[in-house]
Amino acid sequence: MSFMTQKALPRRTFLRNMSAVIALPYLDAMEPAGRFLAKVGGAGAPLTGHKRLVTIESVHGAAGSNTWGASKYLWAPKGVGRDFTLNPEGALAPMEAWKHKMSIISNTDVRMAEAFDAPEIGGDHFRSSAVFLTQSHPKQTQGSDLYVGTSFDQIVARKIGQDTPIPSMQLCIENLDQAGGCYYNYACAYTDTISWASPTEPLPMIRNPRAAFDLLFGAGTSNADRSARRKDNGSILDWVVGEMSSLKRELGATDRRRVDQYLENVRELERRIQKVEAKNVSGDERLLPEAPAGVPDSFEEHMKLMFDIQVLAFQSDMTRVFSFKTGRDASSRTFPESGTNKGFHPASHHGGRESAILEFNQINRYHMSMLPYFLQRLEETKEGDGTMLDNTTIMYGSPMADGNIHNHRRCPLLLMGGDSTLVPGGTHLRAPDGTPMADVMLSLLHKYNIEVPSFGDSLSPFALYA
Repeated sequence: MSFMTQKALPRRTFLRNMSAVIALPYLDAMEPAGRFLAKVGGAGAPLTGHKRLVTIESVHGAAGSNTWGASKYLWAPKGVGRDFTLNPEGALAPMEAWKHKMSIISNTDVRMAEAFDAPEIGGDHFRSSAVFLTQSHPKQTQGSDLYVGTSFDQIVARKIGQDTPIPSMQLCIENLDQAGGCYYNYACAYTDTISWASPTEPLPMIRNPRAAFDLLFGAGTSNADRSARRKDNGSILDWVVGEMSSLKRELGATDRRRVDQYLENVRELERRIQKVEAKNVSGDERLLPEAPAGVPDSFEEHMKLMFDIQVLAFQSDMTRVFSFKTGRDASSRTFPESGTNKGFHPASHHGGRESAILEFNQINRYHMSMLPYFLQRLEETKEGDGTMLDNTTIMYGSPMADGNIHNHRRCPLLLMGGDSTLVPGGTHLRAPDGTPMADVMLSLLHKYNIEVPSFGDSLSPFALYA
């Protein structure tokens, strides 16, 4: 099919066969001839450039939010504006190479996660995740009468995700209780998700990379279908090989290379998931015996699989919005690669002891070391004359500050991305005392052309440019 003859592939083109559905990435052949010629002549713009959003929650706050940790700049640096240096021992040290694509926003509060009434005291771990993206105070209940607020990611999804097959996707790393009551008279739904379609509608999160892969690539109409295909040890791409060959004959050389690379990435992701599944059903002892076969025991491997799923979903325009919960409140998971074997939650209760604060900081730094992989994958994925990172905004933060005392003042928050109109890279913005984190989200909503007067407990839009 030649776009030079006024023909063009539909923007959303799928390879289909049996129960497999594989969406293609953006190709030159998806532009009408007139638009392509205008672009070559220096006018017009490619049909790429969809804005995207990724929100990432880290639980338990950060060592740098403790008074002593803040004095050592274990999270936010000393300098503000563009005149700052990351502490090489601090949590953000792994981001040094990406500093130019990052805005550190320090000193914002998540007061809606605090206890409002006496019965709520002590329940911070079982409120916080529900507050992170809603910036609203959850109703204390173990019943079905949940109430908190519509989350930031879902408001954005209504704007930019409604013409994609999946308006948004929700991913997580740790196990979920799914239903019933947790502690301090809070429903587990408040702890299990960060995404709320409405104040009463929590959205389920996907922990298993296999489940996310099958959702994106339509790998069978039932669990039995999918199980049978996996037992054949084949790839989903084998199902569409005939249609793939026919399509590639009609594409130009550049588009063929793009399709080959994209499909190779799909195949490689599937191969890695298959490898994890084979290892986990081999009978060898598992570190996470309760986890599904598709869930790696390795935190780093799990994170990378989830990041790669997001990149492929964006590349095929299956969705433009992800929320990603990287831990569960009160989790005692250990991260030996961080340099400490202390559990995550126990480490956050450092008792104000300097050595223990530094030990907790090791876990914070290890978690941050996952992000450069994601940024690199987005940066190396080309879109038009730019990259996928140019069209993606990533918000990373925690609704808790000093985990030792369950404090929600001066919480960690980062913005990352390649679009300088959304994320002023290489900047540390220190908010005035008492600034709600919701102010930052309100500003981002406006950047997505969502004109709302307020969000959560916001006071006014936060100035993202000093």
